[in-house]
Amino acid sequence: MTTFVDRVELHVAAGNGGHGCASVHREKFKPLGGPDGGNGGRGGDVLLTVDQSVTTLLDYHHSPHRKATNGKPGEGGNRSGKDGQDLILPVPDGTVVLDGAGRVLADLVGHGTSYVAAQGGRGGLGNAALASARRKAPGFALLGEPGDLQDIVLELKTVADVALVGYPSAGKSSLISVLSAAKPKIADYPFTTLVPNLGVVTAGATVYTVADVPGLIPGASQGKGLGLEFLRHVERCSVLVHVLDTATLESDRDPLSDLDVIEEELKQYGGLGDRPRIVVLNKVDVPDGKDLAEMVRPDLEARGYRVFEVSAVAHIGLKELSYGLGELVATARAAKPKEEATRIVIRPKAVDDAGFAVTREDDGLFRVRGEKPERWVRQTDFTNDEAVGYLADRLNRLGVEEELMKAGARSGDGVAIGPEENAVVFDWEPSVMAGAEMLGRRGEDHRFEEQRPAVQRRRERQAERDEATQEFDSFDPFE
Repeated sequence: MTTFVDRVELHVAAGNGGHGCASVHREKFKPLGGPDGGNGGRGGDVLLTVDQSVTTLLDYHHSPHRKATNGKPGEGGNRSGKDGQDLILPVPDGTVVLDGAGRVLADLVGHGTSYVAAQGGRGGLGNAALASARRKAPGFALLGEPGDLQDIVLELKTVADVALVGYPSAGKSSLISVLSAAKPKIADYPFTTLVPNLGVVTAGATVYTVADVPGLIPGASQGKGLGLEFLRHVERCSVLVHVLDTATLESDRDPLSDLDVIEEELKQYGGLGDRPRIVVLNKVDVPDGKDLAEMVRPDLEARGYRVFEVSAVAHIGLKELSYGLGELVATARAAKPKEEATRIVIRPKAVDDAGFAVTREDDGLFRVRGEKPERWVRQTDFTNDEAVGYLADRLNRLGVEEELMKAGARSGDGVAIGPEENAVVFDWEPSVMAGAEMLGRRGEDHRFEEQRPAVQRRRERQAERDEATQEFDSFDPFE
């Protein structure tokens, strides 16, 4: 049964914003007390937060779909809807967030570090918030925006100071078990270690972590064995330790050739050339192992490696090794640049930035792209003519009509607002600036319909009365 997962694909959905409410205050002797519709609540965000108690991505392997709660709709009496609850997903220290194309979105290192994977939708404004001196009683409210939908990939890169690398059965698990309190699985067959193991070592005043990476074989950087799957766990380590088996039973292997093979795989993987390295000649408690270690040690030191002869079983040379690793770790930590406080960068909007762009496509369609126009379209209830008129006024004030004219749009041309896969398309009719004074009954806009028959009959009767009055005034009884 899988207990360690270091790569998962996660599907996250933020909460939708609640719709605004269109309501009118009513009480005895006040049949029309004014608009009192509340705003909708904000949808919940989906956040990834580093938690030191979490060591694997196993939970997301079994449940890859996660969704935050939606915001509640507004209500009458100026009651705003409740905000959706944020969904906080704990991840291990060292988790890298990638998009579908493999681009790095965030590198989460350090307890409490957070990243907003999906942004919750805004709540819609109620008609009380939309009221103005010109639009005293709006008969509509804005819709809540949908939350973000994201498909992301989480990769775990172990955060450790020292990485033990080497062939399978070289004794890495045995070594970490005696250097620290870690209890990895140990057996006399290759690929006993299937997942990275972490152990904490104390050497004097220095405390550091050691990672036991599953065994590497020739071709690991191209996907052979388990190397490619777990080589990423070596990337964050400050020191690399080559654990070489001096008592191998394979006739075609020796410590020098093993070292050359592992170094080639690390080179092929890339990004590890600047890490300090030491060599551990393991299993010197075996007579043949001790002799072989004494033979190859001069060659290794001639290559510039610092060499330690140890035996995990007989506890030989462990103290010297732990203190030697502690010195390298302390040096690496001291060489790291000090973290500076995050600088706040303010990027003002350009003076000539209208916030949207109008382009003409090959088929003659004019497409409008921009944050504000697209958000306004998502918030509009197209079943309400007054809401559509409000959208038209907002687009006109933003300058969309003027830009359409400059782009060559004519009456009746097709205009699309939004991306190709999710756009609102309509036939454009130029209009002038208009406000609430052009609106008829609540919920209607006479720009989108013919004049009502009742109004037409009333105006006809008024015209007849005016005509009769004029005839009476012009009548002279003495003629």
